Amino acid sequence: MKAGIFITGTDTEVGKTIVSAGLALCLRDRGIKVGIMKPIATGCYGQEDRLVSQDAAFLMEAAEGQFPPLHSPSRFRNPLSPNVAAMLEKKEINVDHILKSYRELGSHYDYMIVEGIGGLMVPIKKDYYVANLIRDMKLPLIVVSSAGLGAINHTLLTLDAATVRGLEIKGIIFNRVSVANYSLAELTNPKVVHDLSGVPILGSLPEIDDLQTESCKFGKLKEVFRERIQVDKILGEAFPRSLHKA
Repeated sequence: MKAGIFITGTDTEVGKTIVSAGLALCLRDRGIKVGIMKPIATGCYGQEDRLVSQDAAFLMEAAEGQFPPLHSPSRFRNPLSPNVAAMLEKKEINVDHILKSYRELGSHYDYMIVEGIGGLMVPIKKDYYVANLIRDMKLPLIVVSSAGLGAINHTLLTLDAATVRGLEIKGIIFNRVSVANYSLAELTNPKVVHDLSGVPILGSLPEIDDLQTESCKFGKLKEVFRERIQVDKILGEAFPRSLHKA
């Protein structure tokens, strides 16, 4: 099984791309050769035969990726769930091709970061969801969530869906958490989620100054990620600290 992690979310636009990029920057800083992948992307732009995913481009820049077709093998123009986008654009999502791209890309790197689309139950095709893709890739997962009102319900539902499907959960990262003037929900929700689920909280991220996905600017993402996220717990025993670059 390839060393790596799958980044999923409790919803769309919760910050999966930011977490994926931040982890990639930190691992590169440790001397780990990291590959990064956005297997399925919707809402892409450009010519039909050369659609570009902004998120995938941002991730490739973070990891200094070298194999664009492998990083994002399934791309669609419409910002919809993959199964609907594929139907409207008269395309087929070839899961075998996605998994082959993942294995080929992984052969070039020490550690793989894979960012999903939406949450676990986003349908890729009939009777095949993001959760199925995670299981087929044999990767543990990190759940990215907001910390505000509704986070308890959304996060527990995601954790339950993962557990029922036999997926390994490394932990939870809360994103866009206030650094001042916390709401009461932001202050209490992470502990409530941990107490109810037993799943580790790996840290939280605030809004990052000067971070722009559109122009691939990372601002202080690496520094903030390194300070606020438990990267060693994400890596586990795959990369003992003693093997990292000094």
